[in-house]
Amino acid sequence: MKEQILSNAKLILADEVVNGSLVIRDGKIADIDTHDSQLSQADDLNGDYLMPGMVELHTDNQEKYFTPRPKVDYPGHLAMATHDAQLIAAGITTSFDSVALGDIIGDSTRVEKLDAMIKAIVASEQNGLNRASHFLHLRCEVSFPGLMEFFERYIGEDLVKLVSVMDHAPGQRQFPPENIPKYREYYQGKYNMSDSEMDDFIAIQQANSAKYADRFRRTICEVCNDRGIATASHDDATLTHAQESAQLGMQVAEFTTTLVAARASHELGLKVLMGAPNVVRGGSHSGNIAAAELARDGVLDILSSDYYPSALLQAAFMVAGQDNGYTLADAIALVTRNPAQASNLFDRGELKTGLRADLVQVHPHEVMPMIQRTWREGRRVF
Repeated sequence: MKEQILSNAKLILADEVVNGSLVIRDGKIADIDTHDSQLSQADDLNGDYLMPGMVELHTDNQEKYFTPRPKVDYPGHLAMATHDAQLIAAGITTSFDSVALGDIIGDSTRVEKLDAMIKAIVASEQNGLNRASHFLHLRCEVSFPGLMEFFERYIGEDLVKLVSVMDHAPGQRQFPPENIPKYREYYQGKYNMSDSEMDDFIAIQQANSAKYADRFRRTICEVCNDRGIATASHDDATLTHAQESAQLGMQVAEFTTTLVAARASHELGLKVLMGAPNVVRGGSHSGNIAAAELARDGVLDILSSDYYPSALLQAAFMVAGQDNGYTLADAIALVTRNPAQASNLFDRGELKTGLRADLVQVHPHEVMPMIQRTWREGRRVF
């Protein structure tokens, strides 16, 4: 690959933003200069920002393309191509595609399509069809009786680089005892259950959580720790939850629901991950803590697009513009360096010599930051 020079750019480095140029050689960042290049072959970025390609730790964006409508199955390679194209257009060059191992309903679409989805993700990556780098994030529903069968089937996949544990049973994490009426309202409407059917459903979910959750959570963390795979908690709400997650060796605290849990997780060394849509929309759609509040408290470490890829860049720039201690460099680290390091990917996520030339050119339009170009390992992919 020939040498490339990107000049007249605002370079978003780890700790500051500087004007200058960047040299790409053999797919890696070869040099960074705080002066514009005078060489005729330099590519003029017209003063736009140049930042690392974003690293997405938790997205189920692909699900909508595998099943675009109820009872409609779409070919896996086309579903992945559409998902991948949307990520690249959003500036995401590394994606952890999250797949749910188990669900609150045993025969749900997520469970039914799980094997086909994982096969498509793996095949598209192995066959070089993707423009972004894709890994697997196994989301383990620890109150699901058949979880360990799924976990043992997929944990050996080379692309598995992140595993999270979650418990959506009523009375747990996202649905503490005081929120069970909201749980009832949501799932009764979703699955069209009568009052008595909903009573039985709640009883079964609570029994399954009591029987399986603690044992499954501990076993999964032990296996992942032995394999060097990063682990994440999900919807931690209390100090006890955060302490348990730290004790089990987790690296990430996904979608903490309270300031208490976020503070404790951050202080215990877990990277607190929140949803970019939470920032863009101005709060949590489920009534939990707002990501902006965590930023004001200095305990927001990672942003995830979750279900809306283009929210990631927008949210980072919004955090930088809000009343908190985050500079633009700090805010961009929420979607680049921090998620990369939390998932043990130390070859990307920062504008630094020797790292992968995964790059995004961003024009600071007055309405919103606009992505102009995206590179993966020095090759332009958007």
